[in-house]
Amino acid sequence: MRRLYLRIYAAVLASLVAFALVAGLLWHLLGEGGPGGYAFEVAGVLAQNVLPPVDAPPVEQQAALERLAANLRADVGLFSADRSPLASVGGPVPAPGPGRERGGWMRMWGRPAGVVHLRDGRWLVARVRPEHRPSGAPFFLTLALLVAAVGIGAYPVVRRLTARLERLQAGVESLGAGHLSARVHVEGHDEVARLAESFNRAAARIEALVSAHKALLANASHELRTPLTRIRMALELSRDGVEPKRRLELERDIAELDTLIDEILLASRLDAIEAREVDEDVDLLALASEECARYEQAALEGEPAMVRGDPRLLRRMIRNLLENARRHGTPPVDVRVRRAGAAIELTVRDHGPGIPDAAGEDVFRPFRRLGTTEATGAGLGLALVRQIAQRHGGEARYLGHDVSGSCFAVTLPSAPAG
Repeated sequence: MRRLYLRIYAAVLASLVAFALVAGLLWHLLGEGGPGGYAFEVAGVLAQNVLPPVDAPPVEQQAALERLAANLRADVGLFSADRSPLASVGGPVPAPGPGRERGGWMRMWGRPAGVVHLRDGRWLVARVRPEHRPSGAPFFLTLALLVAAVGIGAYPVVRRLTARLERLQAGVESLGAGHLSARVHVEGHDEVARLAESFNRAAARIEALVSAHKALLANASHELRTPLTRIRMALELSRDGVEPKRRLELERDIAELDTLIDEILLASRLDAIEAREVDEDVDLLALASEECARYEQAALEGEPAMVRGDPRLLRRMIRNLLENARRHGTPPVDVRVRRAGAAIELTVRDHGPGIPDAAGEDVFRPFRRLGTTEATGAGLGLALVRQIAQRHGGEARYLGHDVSGSCFAVTLPSAPAG
């Protein structure tokens, strides 16, 4: 896409060139009616003072015309009132047209001719000879200098206008990328400045609404821990008075609610804090080995691979992937850590029925659960996986389902050497 300032700049220059050409054309066509018409009248009076009367013999008129045309370097013709030739000097010149009533420029193909109407009705026509006719180079040089001067003067003005629009565009893109604190500097007092002010107000409102939503979610999740602790304590105290099956169901419900609260708090913290709280070199293979040890049918292969990040968050990412495979897949679960160019790739594959490839992005949305209503989990596990991966400069994706099962992959940048 062409830059806006180049388009505006080209429009200014094109308008200038068009104006100059139209002005030159109008002067060329209408010059005889302009200020130059007075010059033709003065020339007519001077010529009549030099030429003999209209009824003088042709020889006398020819001699007078030769004296008048001396050193003019032009072809000159003298015509009677009825446009018949009376005398001429040099090459032939055309007679004035029958519709002409006054002097001026006579336009025709080739060289233009100047026409002077004498007061006694005669016509004097002069045309510069080809070898003495000035070229159009000065006109075009002047036009080029004018275009260059306006172009040099207009460029900073146009560039300043579009530079403000580019900064506004950068602010909009930054806000769209999730940087809710993005603002643009308001410059000037025109429409672009008012647009920047409107953007800043809208961005401030969006930031306030999102911050209030995050604070409400985090506070509500935190406040839920207190009644949840009371319920767990009451269940422990009444252990003997509750049926074992009922107690087991209550304990499972409490554990799921506790996990949900923990995941909501973690998601809120990741949204609220842009920088990582801990940043150190982490062996992703060692973390995966520790997490796989918690599952009986999880197999790990790979090579040591160092990444830079928060080990607690990376551990949670691997655990959520394994837990997702355990809940929704079929054992065994194959985990692999390998190098992929300048990145480290972690893949977790199960042998279950999987999900449709078209729904591969939906599983990363918060509270998105595919399958039957009996599916366990709150739908935040894979959303946290992607959040943690992106917080470490990577990405999480669903590789699809094949004959061996479903596969999820996380790509993280490798830690710099040393």
